[in-house]
Amino acid sequence: MKMLNNTLIQKYNVPGPRYTSYPTVPYWDEKNFSTEKWIDTLQKSFKESNSKEGISLYLHLPFCESLCTFCACNKRITKQHNVELVYIETLLKEWQLYLNVLSEKPVIRELHLGGGTPSFFSPKNLIYLLENIFSKAEIHPNKEFSFEGHPNNTTREHLQALYNLGFKRVSFGVQDYDIRVQKAIHRIQPFENVKKVTEIAREIGYESISHDLVFGLPFQDLNKVIHTIKKTEFLQPDRIAFYSYAHVPWIKGVGQRGFKEEDLPSGEIKRELYEKGKELLEKMGYFEIGMDHFSLKSDSLYQSMLNKKIHRNFMGYTSSSTQVMIGLGVSSISDNWYAFAQNVKTIEEYYQKVNDHELPVFRGHILNAEDLFIRRHILNLMCLLETRWENEIIFTNYPEIIERLKEFEADGLIELNENSLIIKEEGRSFIRNICMAFDLRMMKNAPQTKLFSMTV
Repeated sequence: MKMLNNTLIQKYNVPGPRYTSYPTVPYWDEKNFSTEKWIDTLQKSFKESNSKEGISLYLHLPFCESLCTFCACNKRITKQHNVELVYIETLLKEWQLYLNVLSEKPVIRELHLGGGTPSFFSPKNLIYLLENIFSKAEIHPNKEFSFEGHPNNTTREHLQALYNLGFKRVSFGVQDYDIRVQKAIHRIQPFENVKKVTEIAREIGYESISHDLVFGLPFQDLNKVIHTIKKTEFLQPDRIAFYSYAHVPWIKGVGQRGFKEEDLPSGEIKRELYEKGKELLEKMGYFEIGMDHFSLKSDSLYQSMLNKKIHRNFMGYTSSSTQVMIGLGVSSISDNWYAFAQNVKTIEEYYQKVNDHELPVFRGHILNAEDLFIRRHILNLMCLLETRWENEIIFTNYPEIIERLKEFEADGLIELNENSLIIKEEGRSFIRNICMAFDLRMMKNAPQTKLFSMTV
């Protein structure tokens, strides 16, 4: 196994964004944002793109029956399933509020159900939700619908109902198969449950099944990661997300957490876990895609990488892209390329605003010309591992970016040319750091408190 230079790991293991957006949320200019500006930019972007490529929809379904302490997502823990219909009705009202400001019927190209636990909702209620969403839209012929399924409660009925509605991709959160790790993160999940739902999904006809694995969890060591990946090899999912655990207790708190800070692997060990996992995955026939993702050659994500069509947004990596992504539900983030908008973070406030016929947006950011320029380069690096510019504009106008990039060049991590930047194989582990060299907003206003997880 080829190991990374420990000196570089120590040098670059600093807090940094994952760049699902630029500017990143902590650097949004909220003072110059308003719901009216969000609607104006949305209408502009929708007119430019709806008939050509359609839109993406993200539906946030926040309920979970138990708390997984590794998770930083917005969720509400409850075993009371009478919350389902009230939430669905409110989400449909929000959808209508968006339909009221759009100039024509939207064409849905991408749809993702995230959470929380989407499979907390009954198949009957999911059908009701989605049929009402679809009744007021057209569906793109090359649609890509996906959902996140919890292996412990996703049933054949869930999988069949969503498949019948056009869903062909599902991701199952696995994290780690070691029982000590599972107890520490409060996610007890037997391999047999993952095997069962994976096989049912395949039998029904799902074209892309993904497993989410996490490295850097408490009590993880090399043997535990090897064990988890060997178990994964037996099931051969089409995609694998091999994520770095984001340790952000200032966001998540420590409630029900079954571990102490010293139970977490160090930066050097954490990187060793990833490198060993990557080595095993590549031997199994998986190809590394962007950051933290792997897929088989037969999967659309690999094909989109070859064709340079891969895209990254708040839903993660996707094999197609749309200019407009509307997020529905509590805490959801929307993106129309020219602006971002985030919904309120509590269910009670979400209900109140929607029932008052208001879009439940509470903050956002309108991108200026410089933001759009930087955003394009960061997106290229995150998706394609390279970016290009013309007429040396970046050298002339942004010497501070070039100065920072030259340090990565000196460390042998990138190839910096007159009109392009290419991330070398040695630099893949430091994608987030390289993107930070372009982050002018962070450069001008370095955070004084903890905002981001460590990059390594």
